[in-house]
Amino acid sequence: MQRRLARTRLFLLSALLLTIVSGLALRRYGYALNLPFVIVKYGGSLLWGAMVYWLLAAILVSMRRFKLALAALVIAVLVELSRLLHTPDLYAFRLTQAGALLLGRVFSPWNIVAYAAGIAVALVLDRTLTRQKPLL
Repeated sequence: MQRRLARTRLFLLSALLLTIVSGLALRRYGYALNLPFVIVKYGGSLLWGAMVYWLLAAILVSMRRFKLALAALVIAVLVELSRLLHTPDLYAFRLTQAGALLLGRVFSPWNIVAYAAGIAVALVLDRTLTRQKPLL
């Protein structure tokens, strides 16, 4: 059982790292590759949602995957809603590269849709590739 959990965690951490690298590459090179704005903007948001899922799944390996997806969605929505808060400290952090990547700068309900899509894709991939129990 421990060996299976270790292999599962390794897969989840690998998926997390691949998702982060893909998101950073898309943000950095997307426009240089002449990808449409929609792909760069919402593709990055989709990957951000998937990243939240992979991070939670790697930390909470034994939790049911559907519950992980719901928790990831709650976190993603809360982060998006935090963009509606305007304090000097939050504003200063959002102006940094890390702040822009982690929290974003401008609220958009479309980001929530993209996060949900990314979480759903990650959930299906996780379930398919690790042969987890049913979603519910």
